[in-house]
Amino acid sequence: MILVDTALEKRQAAGNPVRVAMVGSGFMGRAIALNIITGVPGMELVAIANRTLEGARRTYREAGVDAVKTVETVAQLEQAIAAGQPAIMEDPMLVCQAAGIEAIIEVTGQVEFGAHVALKAFENGKHVILMNAELDATLGPILKVYADRAGVVLTDTDGDEPGVAMNLYRFVKTMGYQPVAAGNIKGLIDHYRTPDTQREFAAKYNQSARMVTSFADGTKLSLEETILANATGFRVGKRGMYGPACADVREASKLFPADQLLNGGLVDYVLGAEPRTGAWVLGYTEHPVKKFYLDLFKLGSGPFFCFYTPYHLPPLQLPSSVARAVLFHDATVAPLGAPSCGVLTTAKRDLKAGEVLDGIGGFMTYGEIDNQEVFYAQDLLPMGLSESCKLKRDIPKDQAISYADVELPVGRLCDKLRAEQNAHFGPAVASQLASR
Repeated sequence: MILVDTALEKRQAAGNPVRVAMVGSGFMGRAIALNIITGVPGMELVAIANRTLEGARRTYREAGVDAVKTVETVAQLEQAIAAGQPAIMEDPMLVCQAAGIEAIIEVTGQVEFGAHVALKAFENGKHVILMNAELDATLGPILKVYADRAGVVLTDTDGDEPGVAMNLYRFVKTMGYQPVAAGNIKGLIDHYRTPDTQREFAAKYNQSARMVTSFADGTKLSLEETILANATGFRVGKRGMYGPACADVREASKLFPADQLLNGGLVDYVLGAEPRTGAWVLGYTEHPVKKFYLDLFKLGSGPFFCFYTPYHLPPLQLPSSVARAVLFHDATVAPLGAPSCGVLTTAKRDLKAGEVLDGIGGFMTYGEIDNQEVFYAQDLLPMGLSESCKLKRDIPKDQAISYADVELPVGRLCDKLRAEQNAHFGPAVASQLASR
């Protein structure tokens, strides 16, 4: 991490900054652009692709850049990059193909759209930094296979909780302690929140009501913990996680079953704990001297010790993930291989045959994390693939939805990739289970 600033300074001094493009320029995209343009020497945001040109133009304008060039072809984009002129476009495939761009920041939150972007970027030798937990939790393992084949990095980002936790995980391992759990700090979980209940809060902070709903109903938490589980090999102790309430995050060292912590590790969360934000990792040791020193340094008597970061700052910390990918070929957080967990689709209310599911952050369903073997055994529908699926039968409130319960939309890449992921990793998951 500390190497990143000096490596970027060298690129700046050499007149060869890391050139990145961004796909999507909503609430978070605008903050990312502002930070890169105004605060990251050695990195340039050379292009933004967005479904509306005005959205991309606004993002540059809010960062103090008024002179942008609208492009419609790869050649036009490459000319703009060579001339040092920021470019905007509607077609994201242009930034995936253009020479002179080393990495793509994907920040749309869309699974189908993001999958197309990632594959095209890999095809053209570009690293992909995902601020798209929806895509990573659903298809990250198979996308990592494609990235490895192309010799590029796929990574989720520092600043979001999985990246913050993964930095801690690596730090704890480096100190010689065994990481046995990791997770988030949450202030609220209510599975039945909807865009109607969250609309006022969303308007106050200029955010999408659907996005805020996904935070409140627990879907986003499950997506993030799935990303972390797939990067560490940890699992969940039960569907939806334990989520114990506590006053301080340091209490996490005593709140989870020791046998599960020591049998492969857990991802989970604590509810309502100070410092109210950030991420944590439990490290384990029975070594008496190591326990003595951590007790001396106010971390408790062990054998489980809580290490935590009291903040997560997605748009501010994301550039370090870009730099680590481009300059060091290092992923902040990426799947190890076979998925450990996934996010299933659960009915938020009684649902009727013939209804079409409205996806993440909607009125009809919420997402819950569970272990991957449960997905295989019950043929469960991933939350990230649920949008636009048509119900074949009635589903009662709080029941998980399976593939047998729905008709999938025709021709989606995301469904093809999920089937490929299951075929690619299914035997590996079965082998892992047999060895336990």
